Amino acid sequence: MNTILIISIVVVIIYLLSKEKMIEVFKTFIFAILIAVFLRSFAFEPFTIPSGSMKPNLLVGDFLFVSKFSYGFSKYSVPYGRYLPFSGRIFFNNVERGDIAVFKYPGDNKTDYIKRIIGLPGDTVRVNEGVIYINDKPFRKKKVGQFEDFHRNGYLEKFDLYEEINDKNIDYLVIDNTEFDGIIPSNSNQNEIFDLNNTRNYTVPSGHYFVMGDNREHSSDSRILSQVGFVKEENLVGKAAMIFLSIKYSSKKLSILGLTFGKYPEKIRINRIGKLL
Repeated sequence: MNTILIISIVVVIIYLLSKEKMIEVFKTFIFAILIAVFLRSFAFEPFTIPSGSMKPNLLVGDFLFVSKFSYGFSKYSVPYGRYLPFSGRIFFNNVERGDIAVFKYPGDNKTDYIKRIIGLPGDTVRVNEGVIYINDKPFRKKKVGQFEDFHRNGYLEKFDLYEEINDKNIDYLVIDNTEFDGIIPSNSNQNEIFDLNNTRNYTVPSGHYFVMGDNREHSSDSRILSQVGFVKEENLVGKAAMIFLSIKYSSKKLSILGLTFGKYPEKIRINRIGKLL
């Protein structure tokens, strides 16, 4: 069946190309594709937020542009670039602590993750009672209110909202779950526990970065070496630049005649459109 379908498509394409006007249409179509690939690879790439690990700054349903030229380019800058036979970066620009960066997950080098840059190469990073220390110097952190949002599974979560100021005087908001202490089982040994709010000392290797989600107790990041761990410089895709669309989805899935579908869009979050990151 697939063979017949492919043959039919080829026949149709050959027929259309035999028409002079269709040749021009086809050329225009190919040209448009090449422009789109170029812009996506070297200028701005659209990215959507699939999880709540960067709440409250990035929400599920946010669509944003990622600046590809902010950190220069690697093989991961282009679609399916992981198959290209070269390594390193060209036109590399320095990564700043506090940047929100998109990168390829080190576990498979193909899945896009988005986190905040916390530790730079050579830094010593630790978390103590929820406060980040870089080279034994703490970030400033103060409670500024509360934050509520629906989990992707449909239940309401409540968080304490904090303003965090790093050593570069860059400030942003982070949250801590009021009903969770941050203690999780270790991936390597279920009899062990891991405390997201109180960690070991990490020394960031040369050519790597330490990343964390702003939703501090619900983020798989560099604190858990068996999951994300340190992110190679080469794996950086780009810097989050601006939200261009934000859609709030329903907290429950749509059900029609006993059939369950995905969550449906409820509204567009107008106030988030154009937000710079």
